[in-house]
Amino acid sequence: MLVYGDSRSGNCYKIQLLLSILGKQVDWEEVDILKGATQTPAFLQKNPNGKIPLLEMEDGRTLSESNAILNFLAEGSALIPRSSFDLAKMLQWQFFEQYSHEPYIAVARFINLYLGLPEERKAEYKAKQAGGHKALAVMEDQLSRTPFLTGSQLSLADISLYAYTHVAHEGGFDLTAYPAVNNWLKLVEDHKGYTPMKAG
Repeated sequence: MLVYGDSRSGNCYKIQLLLSILGKQVDWEEVDILKGATQTPAFLQKNPNGKIPLLEMEDGRTLSESNAILNFLAEGSALIPRSSFDLAKMLQWQFFEQYSHEPYIAVARFINLYLGLPEERKAEYKAKQAGGHKALAVMEDQLSRTPFLTGSQLSLADISLYAYTHVAHEGGFDLTAYPAVNNWLKLVEDHKGYTPMKAG
């Protein structure tokens, strides 16, 4: 299998972190989104949405959307809860990540880290802060009650949300006000198989 990705992207790092924890290896092709690599005819044929990460199977089938790739690669592992309710809670957090967390924390990080916080996007950057802190407060509430997002064990919910949370400071988010989140970050980092985000 081959993954097209950008190692500085949280959505792509999710895949690297999962593979490391599972002890699996796939081929990795680094993609430069700033140079339009995801908008070429060849790439758009693989993923018409023109985004990474993208998983390509040996038979040519492709799978996009980071959390869908996580769920596919982790099938049968302890990272996916067995009970229907716990599974739904895991999915709840993955949807939360894409709708309530990523649009604020990841976008602010992109504007700052990838684009260098240009003047014409500073207002947008500042506007992302409130939504990002709201998401962090929701996580803080849960993590003050359970060590991981779905309970006492690491799941795909944690991998999905760890990716951008642990680099939230690169989007201007100060995590010192979230002690439970910081404790959770350390728990994830102490987990067997953990690998840090690569420089790219």
